[in-house]
Order: sequence, then C-alpha cells, then structure tokens
Amino acid sequence: MNEITSKREGVTLTPSSRLRRNYLIQRLAKIVMGAASLVAIVITIGIVLSLVPPTWQFFQEIGTSFIGTKWAPLFEPPRYGLLPLLIGTFNVVGIALIVAIPLGLAAAIFMSEYAPRGVRRVVKPIMELLAGVPTVVLGFIGLYFVQPELVLKFWPIGEPFGSFSALAAGLVTGVLIIPTIASVADDALNSVPNGLRDAGFALGATRREVSTKIVFGAALSGISASIILAFSRAFGETTIALMVAGGFAQLTLNPGDAMQTLASFIGFAAIGDQPTDSPGYRTIFFVGSVLFLVTWFMNVIAIRVVNRFREVYE
Repeated sequence: MNEITSKREGVTLTPSSRLRRNYLIQRLAKIVMGAASLVAIVITIGIVLSLVPPTWQFFQEIGTSFIGTKWAPLFEPPRYGLLPLLIGTFNVVGIALIVAIPLGLAAAIFMSEYAPRGVRRVVKPIMELLAGVPTVVLGFIGLYFVQPELVLKFWPIGEPFGSFSALAAGLVTGVLIIPTIASVADDALNSVPNGLRDAGFALGATRREVSTKIVFGAALSGISASIILAFSRAFGETTIALMVAGGFAQLTLNPGDAMQTLASFIGFAAIGDQPTDSPGYRTIFFVGSVLFLVTWFMNVIAIRVVNRFREVYE
C-alpha cells in the first residue's frame, strides 16, 4: 500500500520519492519559465539600449526642430517636423479600429453566445487563419482593389487620385486586426461563468440582453485588452502602410490623400542609401524610439484599463 508503481517508467516509487520527483519537476518548470521571462526582459532592454544613443545624438543635432509640420529628412534642406508622420499614423490606425472593433466584437459574440459548438469549431480556426495571411498579400489587395475600386470611386471628400491613400491602408489594416480582436474577445467571453447567463435567463432576459449587457460587461477587461492589442498591432504595421498609404509625408486630415506612417518611414528609409552615422540614418532610430514609446504608453494604459474593469466586475 505504501508503494506506487509507475507504468510509464517501469519503476516503483514510494510516496516520498513521488513527492520529491514532483517537486523537482515544479522547480525545473519554474526555472524554465523564469528564463523565458528573463529573455523577454533582456530583449526589451537591448532594444532600448540600441535606440537611445543614436536618438540622443540626433536630438543634439536637430534640437527642437522635430516640432514642425514638414517631414523631409532625406532631402536638402532637411526638415524634421514629426507631425505629418503622427497624423498619418493615427489616420491609418483610427480607420483600422473603426473597421475592426465592431466586426471583431460581433464575430466574438456570435462565436461565444450564438454559434453551435460545431459551427464555432469551424469558424474560429478560419478566423484565426486570416491572422496568418502575409501582410504583403493584403497590401496587394489594398493597392490593386481597395484603392482603385473603392476609394477612388466612392470617397466623397476632396479629389482622391493616384495609387495611395490612408483610407485604403486603414481599411486593409482593419481587416488584418479583426482576428486579433475576435479571438481574444471570444476567449474573454467564454471565460465568463455560465451562472451569470443562467441568472439572466431566469430573470427573463433575452439572449441578446444576456450577451450584450451581462456577458459583455463581465468580460470587459479582456475585451479592452483585445482592442489595445489590436491597436498596437495596427500601430506598428509596416508593409501595408508602405504599399498602400504611400511614402509622401504630408500634413492633411483627409484620409483620401496619400500619407506616411511612422512604421512605413522606417521601412522606406532602412532600404535606402543613407550613410551610417548620417542625420538621415539616425532618423530611423528617432522614429523607432517614438514608435516604441507610444506602444509602451498604450500597453501601460491597457494594464490600467484591464485592472480597473477587473476590480469593478469582480
């Protein structure tokens, strides 16, 4: 009775040796997970250390000229006003979120609350498969279909022309981040205890009311996290913005115009012929630092929002 036979190992373990073995396995798992966390921290620190020196040197050279409305660092005379890149970036990201948030949340609510189990097993993998489509493929769709067939024909503001626009880039980027919102929000909705649903039905609520007023509210922390994650994904998207939004940094609020984003400028400048240690070369690190800071700031907001909603509904 005091011995336990392990069929897999073919050995006999006493309770004390079994506990000792489990303890060693737990310690090993803890070490492995700690090492994985340490690797992530080291990589983040490495990114910061690689960005700070050239960015600081760039600031010493240009001073406060980055506060301006003209961005042309690769021309003579160079202009370093960052506002056009910020406007272009938030234009594309804003349009993408307008597209992705309602569609992604609607898909998540359908899969979690309405779809039969068999349908959900089919729909969710297909939805997540969209996240694996190479962004260059979506870029070609935006360049050869969305821009000429939708934006040029139906955008009513101004006179859209050419092959590039922030609107087309935002629409395609919105399609790209739909699976992110749908998948993460679906997991959050499914984590809500069924007792809340049963209580809502017992009080006479309809399925729509239970889904949108009870389950949605209880899963709001996870849903908020999905939106922030999608924002970060869209904010750093390079290929679609480079192919569809264009490479002309202009200060305009009309999404039908060509624009340049922070990420697309890095992609554009990094493949150019900028000499190492030149001001044009250091603009890549400067823009990368801005991109990193905004993404970090959004992650901080996401953590605060998630914790706030978790406190409210727990």
